[in-house]
Amino acid sequence: MPIVSRGSQANPAVMATVTSDGRPVSVATWYLMEDDSLIMLCMNDGHARLEHLQNKGHVSLTVLTGDDFGSHISVQGHVVSIKPDEGLADTDRLSRHFLGKYYPAKDRPLVTVHVEIDRWFGWSGGHPVQ
Repeated sequence: MPIVSRGSQANPAVMATVTSDGRPVSVATWYLMEDDSLIMLCMNDGHARLEHLQNKGHVSLTVLTGDDFGSHISVQGHVVSIKPDEGLADTDRLSRHFLGKYYPAKDRPLVTVHVEIDRWFGWSGGHPVQ
């Protein structure tokens, strides 16, 4: 997946979840590829999107290039783990990747979510990504 796994480049992304009554919800998010099939997300404990993931377990993530939103990779996957982010180590990794510094808000509990990719598709220059 070329856009998702561009090494050090921090591309913007939007994740979508589904509420318990079936409504779709999307939100901008930070992410990191852990390997070819696993994505790491971090989020506040107790927020709605975490509840959606705990209830339904499915997520979609669209990663955009910074200069051309027509070039993107979209993945659909399912949650394989949700665990407390002890010491905010995972959140700090994300913050350093996206902001170049450690995560500043250390006063609230955060969790790490790992999502396994079920399928993906992408577009670049008006053509499907292979």
